[in-house]
Amino acid sequence: MMATDMVSIPITLEQLIMGVQQLQPDERAQVARALIQVDLRSDLTAVIQELYAQPPVDDITDDNIMAEIKAVRQQSHPI
Repeated sequence: MMATDMVSIPITLEQLIMGVQQLQPDERAQVARALIQVDLRSDLTAVIQELYAQPPVDDITDDNIMAEIKAVRQQSHPI
């Protein structure tokens, strides 16, 4: 197995964009998915941090949860 070394080449944002534009459509889609995953991870991290920053809610019962589920289901599928 051959060892590989990392090579760092500084490029501008404009050069990066031009390089991505030269890729095949499926390769551009891979780049787009990678960028979306980075954004989703940062968004998810922000949501998790916000949730942990809130005080815990201990007064929710199973009946409260079931009532909320029924209310949401009726909003989605009115009879």
